[in-house]
Amino acid sequence: MKRPTIAEIAQRAGVSIGAVSYALNGRPGVSAQTRQRILDIANEIGWRPSVAARGLSGSRSHAVGLILARPARTLGVEPFFMRFIAGLEGELSTQRVALLLQVVEDHRAAIEAIRLCWAERRIDGLVVTDLWTQDARIPVLGELNVPAVLVGRPRAGSDLPAVWSDDAAAVVSVVDYLVALGHRRIARVAGLGTLDHTQVRIASFRKAVRGHGLGEPDVVETDYSWEEGAQATRVLLSRRHRPTAITFDNDLMAVAALNVAREMGIAVPHELSIVAGDDSQLCALVHPAITALSRDIPGYAVRTARVLLDIIDGRPAQSYQDATAHLVVRASTAPAPPA
Repeated sequence: MKRPTIAEIAQRAGVSIGAVSYALNGRPGVSAQTRQRILDIANEIGWRPSVAARGLSGSRSHAVGLILARPARTLGVEPFFMRFIAGLEGELSTQRVALLLQVVEDHRAAIEAIRLCWAERRIDGLVVTDLWTQDARIPVLGELNVPAVLVGRPRAGSDLPAVWSDDAAAVVSVVDYLVALGHRRIARVAGLGTLDHTQVRIASFRKAVRGHGLGEPDVVETDYSWEEGAQATRVLLSRRHRPTAITFDNDLMAVAALNVAREMGIAVPHELSIVAGDDSQLCALVHPAITALSRDIPGYAVRTARVLLDIIDGRPAQSYQDATAHLVVRASTAPAPPA
């Protein structure tokens, strides 16, 4: 028989998971009438505290959560997250801590998942990735007092520590390199526009291009997928004054661009230079091999895990700025073609 859950109680009572958590744990935040209705439903369906009770008694779940708010179809082929998760697992396993991974469609679903995991004490803390410019998850983490670490820039108004690297400086290094090769029409295929790091990179890219006196560059936002990367490349290369260089937010889209260029009869790198964003094995396996911004992503995850474990264990935890990604030059970039 399926064990009754807090989510089922919330659905029957017509309230949020957070309200159920407050009522069952004897915390303020719900009216006496609502609290009694929740308790009656819990008793009726046979709900028992189990892990929640253990959490209230002070024991640990020995697990941390990673709740990703992005379509599952993009996650399965995203090299960054595969290496990031591997780094988390490697560090957490040495401490006998499990990683609870959940993929949801959007922030609303992510917030519900956070409330449920925390209410049932299935996790001791949370790794928060893909920060939005206006991120509704952060106030909820403060409200619930969930130990958490942000993977991205520190946030004003939040005490949560962050682990991040200088995305702006990395983008500038790419633009400077392409300009030094003689490129004057440089475009960018970016990721999800709602993400904070996407906006940081776009702003840095535009500023760097304008700083070289090249005017306003073309920028196309996508969902990071192969399909949208290919479509964005096709649109850019179909223009009358097409770019001679394109930078991509991830490796998957850069590889898709190689196929599009081949389809359109545009030679890489002699007619088009391509730069990728993560430097996974994909960049070295294709022909020509792709120039990319490179960084130690598993190491980035290890440092993220250590900050979170410090918080959970009650040790002082501070934000940490990781090394800036550096450019690894391969065969996909060359001097710009003659005007």
